[in-house]
Amino acid sequence: MLRPLGLPAVNLQSRDSSRYPPPHPGDVTGPERAGLQGGGIKTKTEANRLRGQRQKRSGLAIDIQEVAKRSRARRPGTQDGERMVSPVTVVKNEGPKLVPFFKATCVYFVLWLPTSSPSWFSALIKCLPIFCLWVFLLAHGINFLGTRSNARKILAGLIFSALGDAFLIWQEQGYFVHGLLMFAITHILYTSAFGMKPLNPEPGCGVVVICGISYCLLYPYLSGPFTYLVAVYIALIGFMGWRAIAGVQLFNDLWTWTKLCACLGAVLFMVSDLTIAVNKFCFPVPYSRAIIMATYYAAQMLISLSVVECKDDNDRNVRKMN
Repeated sequence: MLRPLGLPAVNLQSRDSSRYPPPHPGDVTGPERAGLQGGGIKTKTEANRLRGQRQKRSGLAIDIQEVAKRSRARRPGTQDGERMVSPVTVVKNEGPKLVPFFKATCVYFVLWLPTSSPSWFSALIKCLPIFCLWVFLLAHGINFLGTRSNARKILAGLIFSALGDAFLIWQEQGYFVHGLLMFAITHILYTSAFGMKPLNPEPGCGVVVICGISYCLLYPYLSGPFTYLVAVYIALIGFMGWRAIAGVQLFNDLWTWTKLCACLGAVLFMVSDLTIAVNKFCFPVPYSRAIIMATYYAAQMLISLSVVECKDDNDRNVRKMN
């Protein structure tokens, strides 16, 4: 074996190549390569140092898909990859789609057709905001409804709500029970859409107390079948309210704006229906019609929003990068 004068012979075959693999030629400069060929402790140290440098450089090259995954990562404790989106983003994304609903609501309050003379025109004006919420959900696409069972249930609930509104136009002609039945089906559909997870029984206990007090106040004024019908209806709307409120766990930071919309919508729906019951069975409530319809329309809008997911600016930027 030929070697330069004054240098010791190096047995390259004796080196453990599995423990100290040679570095990539592009990662080592000329002097460093010469040092690696020198063997000994210096060889091991240089190999480890260069291997660490290569790992650090490869670690810095983060894949765009990983960035997208991190950007869409859910908040601790949230479900289904949902995250909190700013109210500004919600208004920017969903506000334009709700413009017809706001216009139809304004038409109802501006016309303020008398309830003493029911007609198909007054029924149409009353149901028009609900029709606009149908369009709002359908505007998100057939694929949106096809892949989301809760969205389909909310849409079905809106359909039964419109039927209930139409029946209540003629409530003095004996169609109040029909309207009550339609809204009972609506509450069942909404409850199914909100689901049973998380269970969160604490707010359920509070809702039971409120519903019990409400029924005790109404009971002396009820007679005949309404004694049982009102009890069943209060139980249904109370159960729906519990399932909507259960999704908002503020103290554990387990909530999103969609769950908050469902919660507020359910509470407003309960306020609207309680006002109807007190005004019909107990005593006249001042400005009852304005209170009932304002809370009702707001409730339906918020419940419709509860099934729509907004994407924030980070998500849109990631899609542009892809």
